[in-house]
Amino acid sequence: MLPADSQATNMFGDVFSGWVASKAVLAAEIRSSELARGRVATISVGAMEFMSPVLEGTIVSYYTEMVDQGNSSMTIKVEVWGKCPDGTDIRKISETNCVQVAIDGHGHIRSLSFGQ
Repeated sequence: MLPADSQATNMFGDVFSGWVASKAVLAAEIRSSELARGRVATISVGAMEFMSPVLEGTIVSYYTEMVDQGNSSMTIKVEVWGKCPDGTDIRKISETNCVQVAIDGHGHIRSLSFGQ
């Protein structure tokens, strides 16, 4: 989170939770599109509880893991971690599960093509 992103902070300099959540969904989309070998769409985002504020200058990292797979969908767990601007503390900020569905070039649901 850089000072140039000040539109994503409140009057106290804390990053809006919606900004953090939108990047978590993006992380899930990136991971699921790699696994699905193509286009995906987000069909649900689980609840997010924020355990720690995110100050301007925090290095925010998103870690993903596939936790469930169906014929055309997968659930991606996203953990959000932050490293304080002074580098003295690393802490978990939040986590959520995002369900992604594989789609073709016309936006129709398709089967996943793992291992092909």
